[in-house]
Amino acid sequence: MRDEAVQSDPTVAPPSREVLRLPAFAFFWSASTIRAFGGAIAGVAFQILIVRTLDATPVQISILSALGVVPYLFLGLIIGALMDRWRRQRALIITTVGRAVTLASVPVLLLTDTLNFWSLATVVLVLGVLTLFGDSAAQPFLPRIVPRNSLVMANARLGQSETVGSTVGPALGGALLNLVGAPILFAFESAINAIAAFLQSRIRVDEPGPEPRPHGRHLGHDIAEGMRYTYQHRTLRPLAISVHTWFLANSIVSTVFAVFVLRELNMPAWAYGVTLAAGGVGGFLGALTAPAVGARVGAGRAILLGRTLVIIPWLALAVAPLTASTGVGVALAVVSVAQFIYCLAMGIEDANDTGYRQAVAPDAIQGRMNSTIRTVNRVIYFFGALLAGLLMTFLGYHLTIGIGAIIFTLAALVVSVSPLRNARHEDDNASVSS
Repeated sequence: MRDEAVQSDPTVAPPSREVLRLPAFAFFWSASTIRAFGGAIAGVAFQILIVRTLDATPVQISILSALGVVPYLFLGLIIGALMDRWRRQRALIITTVGRAVTLASVPVLLLTDTLNFWSLATVVLVLGVLTLFGDSAAQPFLPRIVPRNSLVMANARLGQSETVGSTVGPALGGALLNLVGAPILFAFESAINAIAAFLQSRIRVDEPGPEPRPHGRHLGHDIAEGMRYTYQHRTLRPLAISVHTWFLANSIVSTVFAVFVLRELNMPAWAYGVTLAAGGVGGFLGALTAPAVGARVGAGRAILLGRTLVIIPWLALAVAPLTASTGVGVALAVVSVAQFIYCLAMGIEDANDTGYRQAVAPDAIQGRMNSTIRTVNRVIYFFGALLAGLLMTFLGYHLTIGIGAIIFTLAALVVSVSPLRNARHEDDNASVSS
C-alpha cells in the first residue's frame, strides 16, 4: 500500500530510497535491462558485420554510424513536442514492438544472402526512427513513475543494468557470433524486444489524456517554447552546450574505435568484445557510485568530474604507439583500460546529468526540454560521424582520436566556468515547485 501511494504521487519520496521497490519502476527497469543485454550482443554483431562481412570503407562506416541519428534531423523536435501531449507509455510499447520486427529482418537478409550496404543502411535508419520515438517517450515518462528526489538513483539503476549488459554482452557477442552465427544473434535480440514490450505494458501509471491546444497555437509554438526554456535556463543552458560539445567528441571517437581496433590494431573479434566488456565494468562502477558522488559534491561537480575523466583514455590512445605489430596482449590491455576509464566517466556523469534535468523541469515541458537537448546532440553526432570518416581517411586513426580528446576538453571547460558547476541536486525540487 505504501508503494502504491508513492506511485500515485511521484512527488512523494518512498520510505526506502531503493526505487526498485516501486512496481512501476521495476517493470520499466526490467524491460530496459533485458534490452540492454540483447542490444550489447547485437551491437557487436552489427559492428563486425559492417567491418568484416561487408568490408565497409571508412566513409561507409561513418555513413552507417550517422544514419542512426538522421531521424533527429527531421523529427526530433516534433516528436519531443508531441510527447508532452501523447501517452508516453503507449509510445514506448509500440516502438519496442517495432524494434523487434525490424531486428527480425536481419536474419532474413543474412539467410537470403541479400544483406549489403544499402539493406543494412535501411535497417539502421528504421531503428534510428524507432529509437527516437522510444527515447522521446522514456525520459519524460520516468518522472511519472519515480519521485523527483529519487531520479538520480533511478537513472543510476538504469545505468547499472545497462552496463552489466554491456559487460556480459560484448564478451558473449564476439564469441557467439563465431559459434552460432549472426542470424541467431539477431533473432535473439528480436525476441528480447518482444519481451520488453510485454513488461512495459505491465506498468501501472495514470497518464492524463491529451490537452486541447489553445486556439491559434500550433506545434511550432510548443517547440519554440521548449527551446526557449532550455537555452534561457541558468543551469540547463550550460549543461546543454556542454553535452552538445561532448557529443561531437563522442561521435568522432565512437565511430573510429571499432575500425581502429579491428583493422588498425588487427585484434580478433573476441578481443574486441573483451575491450567493450571492460568498458561495461567501468560503466557499472560509475553508475554505482554516481548517486553518492552527486550527493557529496553536487550535480554540477559530478558532471564536471565525468567530463574531465573522459579526456584521459582518448588522449592516451592518441599518443600511445599502438600498431598491428604491437601484439594482441599489450594492445588488449591498453585498449581495455582506456574503455574502462571512458565508461567509468560516463557512468558518473550520466545519472547526474539526466537526473538533474528531469528534476529541474516541470512535467508539462519534460518532453520538449529533453528532445531539444537530445535532437541537437544527434544532429551534432550525425555531422561528427561523417567528419570522423574524413578525418580517418586523411589524418589517420591516432590523430582523429586526439582531435576527439581535445573536443572532450572543451566540454569540460564549459561546465567549469558556468553556474552549473555549483548546482546541487537538493536545489532541483525547489526549482520545480517555485
